[in-house]
Amino acid sequence: MTTNAERLLDINGAEVCVQTFGDRADPAVLLVAGACASMLWWDAALCERIAAGGRHVVRYDHRDTGRSTSYPPGAPGYSYTDLALDTLGIQDALGIERAHLVCQSMFGGIGLIAGVDHPDRVASLTFVSSSTGEPGLPPPSGELAEGRPAEPDPADPASVVDYVVGSARAYAGGYFDEAATRALAQRDVARARNYASTLVNHYAIDGDGPARGGFGDITAPTLVVHGGRDPLLPLPHGEALRDAVPGAELLVLAEAGHDLPAPAWDAFVPALIRHTGRGRS
Repeated sequence: MTTNAERLLDINGAEVCVQTFGDRADPAVLLVAGACASMLWWDAALCERIAAGGRHVVRYDHRDTGRSTSYPPGAPGYSYTDLALDTLGIQDALGIERAHLVCQSMFGGIGLIAGVDHPDRVASLTFVSSSTGEPGLPPPSGELAEGRPAEPDPADPASVVDYVVGSARAYAGGYFDEAATRALAQRDVARARNYASTLVNHYAIDGDGPARGGFGDITAPTLVVHGGRDPLLPLPHGEALRDAVPGAELLVLAEAGHDLPAPAWDAFVPALIRHTGRGRS
């Protein structure tokens, strides 16, 4: 299996850092991290496991994360639609006609826009720990509010690392590896162009959506993956998303929280391989 070095690509008016795993002749799986998350939060070991199942795995840094283009804190120069177009630009740059998109948390919205407005480029969709955002769904748990750390000093890397680790602990369900999370947070903070922008800019972007409709207009085969102990978006959010997309299936990771911890990979990876085997890319 081939693991390629990170590289910066000119995509849609920005520099976007991309890394690939596996054989480029295999069906392409494009991993779209959640808000404020660089590619590192799709663990390299997870990418390698997916690639070992016969998939060409692509992970990348969103704008304002990792090595990709950064904007001033509080002033992101892009919209949701721009972020969705970034995924298509990555496909163009890598010679991928159609990709299987795996979209996490808030950036399930990227999968929604790509799936509805550009269905010819999307072989399948997987939503991980995401939501339709419809009224009436349960709010975050009270324990989450109590467990969230205080906002860090962006100029103090140690403070930022503590904040990231504390946030990950609050979002976790039955699994949390503090040592591994701290090592990842230290790499992420050190690698970012401007972590002050990482902390705030994704929450300040224009909340536009698809031009043509909503979740009910998705035609790509869709898998919804949700943690049974997600404190940020409790399980009914995943169930509502499953119900909103025609023909969607739901995989519940019983002990997982909002993230995708290593103990859940034994269930997640085979399900993703099966799901992405349904359509050509």
